[in-house]
Formats: sequence, C-alpha cells, structure tokens
Amino acid sequence: MTHLFDPPTASSVETDAVETVLANRNFLSLWSGQVFSQIADKIFLVLIIAIVSHRFQIEGQPISGWVSSVMVSFTIPAILFGSVAGVYIDRWSKKWVLVGTNLLRGGMVLMIPLLLGLVPGAEPAFWGLLGITFLVSTFTQFFTPAEQSVIPLIVEKNQLLAANSLYTTTIMGALILGFALGEPMLAIAEKILPDWGQEVLVGGCYLLAGAVLLSLRTQEAINLRPMEPPHVWQDLREGLRYIQQQPNLQAALWNLISTFSIIAAMTVLAVRLAEVMPEIRSEQFGFLLADASIGMAIGAVLVARFGDRLSRRRLALIGSMGMAGFMVLLGFCTARFWFGLSAIAGVGVFAGLCVIPMQTVMQEETAEEVRGKVFGLQNNAVNIALSLPLAVAGVAESYFGLEAVIWGLGAIALLTGMIAWSLTRSPMNS
Repeated sequence: MTHLFDPPTASSVETDAVETVLANRNFLSLWSGQVFSQIADKIFLVLIIAIVSHRFQIEGQPISGWVSSVMVSFTIPAILFGSVAGVYIDRWSKKWVLVGTNLLRGGMVLMIPLLLGLVPGAEPAFWGLLGITFLVSTFTQFFTPAEQSVIPLIVEKNQLLAANSLYTTTIMGALILGFALGEPMLAIAEKILPDWGQEVLVGGCYLLAGAVLLSLRTQEAINLRPMEPPHVWQDLREGLRYIQQQPNLQAALWNLISTFSIIAAMTVLAVRLAEVMPEIRSEQFGFLLADASIGMAIGAVLVARFGDRLSRRRLALIGSMGMAGFMVLLGFCTARFWFGLSAIAGVGVFAGLCVIPMQTVMQEETAEEVRGKVFGLQNNAVNIALSLPLAVAGVAESYFGLEAVIWGLGAIALLTGMIAWSLTRSPMNS
C-alpha cells in the first residue's frame, strides 16, 4: 500500500504542478491575499519602530528599551493564543476568519493616527500603541492556522508540495521586501499623504488582502460540525492525542520545530557574524539575513520544480544533512565574507528542503475536522521555537564561542533529520 511519504508516481511528476496550482482560482485568491498580508506583517513592525523613534524616544536615549517593549507585546499573543486559536478555527468558517482578521488588522493600523492625535501624554499614547500591536498580533494567531487549514481544501494532494513551495517563496520575498524596503516605502507614503500615509500603506495592504480573499471558495463542511462552544482544554488534548497517534505528524512537527529553532538562533548569531567579518559592520547584519532568505527562496523553487521526484522524508533528510554540512563550512569561514555568505545561503537552501516537505506532510495527513487544532498547536510550537533561541543563542556564543555554537547547530540539524527519518520507519507508515 502506498503512503504519503512515498514518492509519487511518474504520471504525477509529468505535470508541472506549479502551473497547475497557479491556474487554480481559489489558490490564486488565497496566495494573492497572503502576498498583501505578509507584506503588511513585515512593514508593520518597521512602522511601529519608526513611530517610537519619532514620537517617544528622547534625544540621546537608546531605543532598545522601547523596541523591547514593542517586541514583547508582539510576541506574547503568539505564545498565549497560538494553540487556542486553532480550537476555534475548527468551528468557524475559515474563509471568514481569513477575511475578518485582515480587515480587523487593517482597521487597527488605521486607528494609530487617531490614537496619537487624541490621547494626551506620551505614556498613555505609548501604551495605546502597545495595545494595538498586541491586538494585531492576536488576530495574526487566528489567521495563520486558518490559512494552513484552507490550503488542503482548495489544492489537490499531488499539488500540495508546489503550493507550499510558492507560499514559502512569498514569505521569504515579503521578509526581504519588508525589512529591506519597508523604511523607504514608509517614507514615500508619508510624503504623499502627510500624517496618515504610513498607516494607510500598511493598513491598506491588510484591507486589500481581506478584499481579495472575499472571492475565495473553500468548500469546507461547516454545516457538518457541531456548533456548541468549544471546550478549549479538551479540544487541545484531542489535538495532542491525534498527533501522538500519527508518527508521520510527529516526525514532521519535530523537524519543523528544530529547523525554525536553528533559523532563530542564526538570526541572533548574524549580528556577531557581521561584527567579525571585516567587509561589513555589525549594524549591517540584515544583509546576512537577506542572504539566508534568498537561499530559502531558492530552496522553495527547487522543491516546487523537482521535489516530487523524492519522498517527503528523503527530502527532509537531505535538507537536514545539507544544513549541517553548510554550518560546518560556516564555522570555518566566520571571518571570510564571501565564503561565509555562500555558506549562509546554503543553509537557507537546505532549510527550505526541510520545512516545505514537512509542512506538506502536516496538511496531507491531518483530517479536516482537526486541522485547526493541529495547526494551532504547530503554530504555538513554532512560535516558541522561534522565541527561545533568541535568548539562548547569544548567551551560548559568549560562553562557548561563535564557531562552537554554529557547529552545535549543525549537529542539531543532522540529529533532527535522523530522528525524523527513524520515526517515519514505523509499521504505521507502511
């Protein structure tokens, strides 16, 4: 009997899955909405930090304390509501969650000029700004599992790998666009429409995403679900039990958590890498992050074009081994700019080979009625995986040295691939 981890048949490989997916009007609506939503997500943080810099920071005062408060208000909802949101997603119309969360986020951003103009005093206005940041992040926690749950409803199973590859490419593109071009885009918007231009740019992207998603047809079986209020903890336990009964889901989730932890750690180490590379300055660490993002986008393109020739588990193992190999190379080349840049790009390419197949497995092997719970738990786990290394990586580097920490991350990547491979060899996968 064939299994979702097995390579597809030759007939499925012959079809250009990317072109087929893009010809799917529902996927095109979802993807287009995601483009505007992702761009808004990335520029939103640039906007908030710009407002803090111009409105609240005192001359000569470090901005780090203000930024830390913003990042805490943006991060807390991901930890508090990441799993809980999925419980409600299973009971609500996913289309209207996607539409509503974008419209609400757009509305909250457009309220910022009113808040700053009407609330007297810097301290109350800053707390109001933190409140808006908290709410925007909270709505995002509902958007993410709904988005992941919708993809298998509108895309055929043999096209899911291509669909997830396109999504990853979009996320990487939005990351580069948001952090690299966010500030000049906001400056242009402010010149065109003083006092409101920046908020109109970001809020308008959210509103446009919501408008595009109105044309989405998910064909979800809302009428088959009981509409009683959810029992949150009971439903979360149900989602955990479901994952525990599916070794392939466990392998995929383990791989995703580990890979995102490594990516988060590399984000912190990029500052130190930029400091030891003579060609750039420490404040230019974003150049290294953009390089990794470009690598991951290349990995996504490779998976979209050639991924169906290998099983999901083999792709992920190759990705883990490739990440480990390029991290070993990076550890030897931390002070050599061009070699280091190539190694960082290589890590990004092979990270794409890990993340995309494993996200596809999560969609393929999760039943529709529990997708919200499972993707909510996944979202929460990934958010924690992205948060903890931000605190740990810097401390580890100060104790053990940059090279040792990078090699340690390579060892974790290799171990992750081996564990995920062993989990999928269970008799349940035959």
